[in-house]
Formats: sequence, structure tokens, C-alpha cells
Amino acid sequence: MKNHKLTLVLLMLFLSLMAFSQKKQTSSILIKNANVFDGVNEKLIEGTDILVEDNLVKQIAKSIKAPKGAEVIDAGGKFLMPGLIDVHWHTTYAYTPATVLMLNQGDMPEVAIRSMTGAKLTLMRGFTTVRDPGGNPFAIKKLIDSGEYPGHRILPSGPFMSQTSGHADFHTVLAENPRNSTSELSYWERNMMAMIADGVPEVRKRSREILKYGATQIKICTGGGVSSQYDPLDVGEFSVEEIEAVVEEAANFNTYVHAHVMTDEGIKKSILAGVKCIEHGFFASDETLKLMKEHDAWLSPQAMFADDMKWASPVSEKKWLQVTDAVNNVYTQARKLGVNVAFGTDQLMDASKAAQQSLYLVRMGTWFTNYEVLKMVTSDNARLLELSGPRHPYQEGPLGKIVEGAYADLIIIDGNPMKDLSVMQEYDEKFQLIMKDGKVYKNTLK
Repeated sequence: MKNHKLTLVLLMLFLSLMAFSQKKQTSSILIKNANVFDGVNEKLIEGTDILVEDNLVKQIAKSIKAPKGAEVIDAGGKFLMPGLIDVHWHTTYAYTPATVLMLNQGDMPEVAIRSMTGAKLTLMRGFTTVRDPGGNPFAIKKLIDSGEYPGHRILPSGPFMSQTSGHADFHTVLAENPRNSTSELSYWERNMMAMIADGVPEVRKRSREILKYGATQIKICTGGGVSSQYDPLDVGEFSVEEIEAVVEEAANFNTYVHAHVMTDEGIKKSILAGVKCIEHGFFASDETLKLMKEHDAWLSPQAMFADDMKWASPVSEKKWLQVTDAVNNVYTQARKLGVNVAFGTDQLMDASKAAQQSLYLVRMGTWFTNYEVLKMVTSDNARLLELSGPRHPYQEGPLGKIVEGAYADLIIIDGNPMKDLSVMQEYDEKFQLIMKDGKVYKNTLK
């Protein structure tokens, strides 16, 4: 009996030792002597240290003693800020050519390969988090979040959804119309890149499928778009009843709906139906911007200029020029009226243009102070992401801020963007440290 008890005690001791040995060891990085923009306040926290443990900011103070085994990085008095956030970044569209997507000359494996490699390039521009408003980045998100591949955090909307002849209608062969209501989904619909739905029952079903797939919010199209061929910019898309049905389905999942729309009437209709964020919104009147402010809604335009992109389709080129002519007014009036303005870039179908993401950030200085731009691209954008509520996939701490308990998404810059915003476009040379989730992806500090 005594031998049996002794054996049991030894077994329990052995299992305890095994559990202790397998326990994940805390990794620590101490960044010393940084001038910190915390993502919220204009005044820098000068000459301070930041202790990172695992993937979170553990302590912010002067003269922190390095824990045993910690990696120590001397910022040398350089500018340190939160990782950048882009709330309109298409992970699976930004680096994939139009020939693949619009002309059906490729397939989903090609899209995935281009997108996975592109995600690393986006991260190396300092964008540690994106809200993806259309496409299928779910597997890419999974591999990035697991640490298997480098890339940005993703809050995916899944396939963006429109009515027939709307912005998500990729059925470009007119001879295929009219489609039977029981016809099979198109290739890109089956692969969750874009979705068509008509009528309240169908938009409810598709919304539920998109949420089931893992969307953190739903993107619909309630007006015409530039890249799509059969919906002029002035058209309205989806009925009020259809929009309200999607909003209800999102609310049932404790999240929200954002809408691609540019026309004043379309924006107004979307907001009154419960949409929380307007993507683009270039033709919004002052009256409608005031309505958005009353509803605490968000406006997510893009700082696009006419020369940024050339379209092979004369239809798209004409619409593009209409949009870019309206950019200055919408930013000017939205700022004046106090609307929640987010930063997003919407780069599409041309890998050579993807780096315009940083150019658009710098351009925001046309309408906002440098401080307002930096706050917008960090803590303000993070506030928008929080509308996803419990569907927000990153719940361990806040994004877009440098506070104790926040995610350790950090950039150290050789220069001060609070004084000269153009340094943000020189990320290759000037971004000397890029950290996401407590892991260093770039460090050129000497």
C-alpha cells in the first residue's frame, strides 16, 4: 500500500514537472529611449521606455530595468508610434491583376498566392491591421494569425454583396442574361470573392452565409462603382427593405454593415436603414454629412487623384474622373462638419499601385493636420473596427494605441511625421523597426 502511494506521488510530481517544462516561456523586448506618439495625444511622451511581454505592451515608463533574458532595443530618441491601420484594404484584390478577376483568366489559387506574398509587403509599409471590405482573405488571415506567414491583421467582410447589375455583379457576358433564379453561383461567388443577392429572403440567406464563413462585419453595395461595368455612379442599389434585412442579420450577430455608395441619395438611404459606415461617399451633400454626424456614422473616402490610375474601360475611366473631381470637397466638408472620418485606400487589381497606400496617407495632410492624420490612421480607425463588437477577432487588448495592455504593434521612425508627414512614404528607409503582435519583422536600428 505504501509503495502504491509513493508511486502515485512520484507520478504526480513527474506530470507537474512535465507541465512546467512545457509551459510557454514569456518573451520580453525592452525598447529604450523613444519619443512616443501614443495614437491619441498630440504631445509626445519623450525619452521613455516600453516593455513588451509576449504580444502585449506590459509597461511604459522611464528607465525600466530589463527583465532577465529580455532583448533590448535602443530607439535612440527616435519617433515611436502604433502600427498603422487601413480600414479599406482588399487583401485578395490589391495584388491580383484585373485580367484574373474581371476577365476570368485565373483562379483562386493564383489569387491566394499573390495575396499571401502581398500581405508581407503591406506589413513592411507599417500597416499592421486592415479591415478587408471585400474578398476572401480567410485562409490568409488564418496563416498570418498563426504566425506561419508574415502579414497584417485582418478584419474580413467576406464577399462584398450587391444586387444583380450592381457593383459585385461579375457576370460580364450579356449573353448569359437573364439568369435563371436557380442557376449555379459563378466561380467567384462560390469562392466567396463577391456575391449577388436579390430580394429580402436571398439577402438574408447570403448575409448568414457570409457571417458563418467568419466575416467580422458585412459589406454591401448600395450605389454604383467605378470598376463595375453595368452600374452607373448615379444608380441606387438594393431596396430599403433589403438593406434593413442585412442590417438586422448583422445586428443579430452583434456586428454592423458598411456600404459602398457614392451618391447623396444612396448614402442617406443607407444611413436611415442602419448602415454604420459609408465607403467612398464622394457626392455627399452637407445635409447628408450632418445626418451621418447625427447617427454617429463613419465616412471612409479615399485620397484619390485623377493620375493615380488609368482604366482600360472607357466606362470606368469616365466614372473615375467623376469621383476624383469630388474628393477635395468631401474631405473639406466632412472635416468642417465634424463627421467621423476614417482612413482607407482601396487599392485594386494592380500590384504596381499597391504602394500608393502610403502615398494616400501622406495626402491626408491636404485636409487634416499631421496630428489628425496620425490619430486617424491609428486610434480613430481602431474605434471604427470596434463596431464589430464580439466579432472583432483581436480581443486581448486595444489596437491603435500605445498603452499598457495594448497589442504590441509598433513602428520606430527615423524622422518626425508630426512635423513632416512625408516621412510616412519613405517607409523603406525611414521605418527602422516594425513590430506586430510583439514580433519584430524589421529592425535596422544600429
